[in-house]
Amino acid sequence: MILNNLRTALAGAPISVRVTGSRIAAVSPSPFQQAPHDLSIDLEGALVFPGLVNSHDHLDFNLFPALGDKIYNNYTQWGQHIHQNFKKEIAQVLSIPIHLREEWGIYKNLLCGVTTVVNHGKKVRTTNKHITVYEGCQSIHSVRFEKKWKLSLNNPLKKKLAAAIHTGEGTDPSSSEEIDTLSSWNLLNRPVIGVHGVAMSCQQAKAFKALVWCPESNYFLLDRTANVDELKAHLPILFGTDSTLTGSWNIWEHIRLARKTGQLTDQELFASLTINPAQTWDLPCGELSVDKDADIVVAKCDDFFSVGPQAILLVIHNGEVRLFDERLLSQMALIEPDNYCRICINGAYKYVAGDLPKLIENIKYYYPQGGLSLT
Repeated sequence: MILNNLRTALAGAPISVRVTGSRIAAVSPSPFQQAPHDLSIDLEGALVFPGLVNSHDHLDFNLFPALGDKIYNNYTQWGQHIHQNFKKEIAQVLSIPIHLREEWGIYKNLLCGVTTVVNHGKKVRTTNKHITVYEGCQSIHSVRFEKKWKLSLNNPLKKKLAAAIHTGEGTDPSSSEEIDTLSSWNLLNRPVIGVHGVAMSCQQAKAFKALVWCPESNYFLLDRTANVDELKAHLPILFGTDSTLTGSWNIWEHIRLARKTGQLTDQELFASLTINPAQTWDLPCGELSVDKDADIVVAKCDDFFSVGPQAILLVIHNGEVRLFDERLLSQMALIEPDNYCRICINGAYKYVAGDLPKLIENIKYYYPQGGLSLT
């Protein structure tokens, strides 16, 4: 596969990419000559960037509406409040079989150009392989919500395995104390990736391998987010969306909110979605470089931070086309159309791998009033 006449997302430099199998085979500032039997696509100066890595999501929780109607001191206060006041809404979503909820969570990410998502929770049931669902770490919910977290954290059979855990998700003193408790009980000195870290100090950050920043979720619950402008000097910052319980399905809205805080430079924010998570999770992606996974996104947009699902022209995952815009249809002669469905996002028509309309139909069987708007 050849992708010609692109420009890099931040620098705007001309680039063309050749893909062989599941890997990037060559990168050049000049277009490649088409070889026999190659799919060759001229992208006419569109932006290209590595497939995004969403380092924190709960795939089975992305059919929930945002739940909560005030500012909370911490995540436990929020959890108690929504279970008391939104019982009906929670029950309606949980009536949907979990494999359908997980599959929607995967599509939510794919439609936005996410090609790798780190799922926080139990192993997924769905067999959907349109993106990489990374489960190479141990998911521990939190100090306050998981009764046996100490045993989980200090399991000697998982000593070298990274543990991902919600921590410091609050603005009160107990949220800071929770981080100290977690660190003091890491008796095996395991690599720990903290999630949220709103209450995290620079000194506390030194005990963690990385921090996943979820600003939109933080602002929704707490009206505050982590001080990543200070924390970034002590550990890598990764980017996460959390689920639609606390934010938009569209990761680009989260990204633009993050940028508005000014806590990371544009390059640092881009790295939190690409190279930082690739290095933290030890994945062969996150760069448009030879021998890296061919996880590639192309968008028709003036700049990276203006991208949205409607602007995405092409999503390639492991060398396979998972999504393409209708404007590219005439160039997709080697693509088998029966493997794709046609959908509309904000007036832009896309061809997406699998059968998304059937998935939506199956979900609505259990949850007829549930909103599955792609806007």
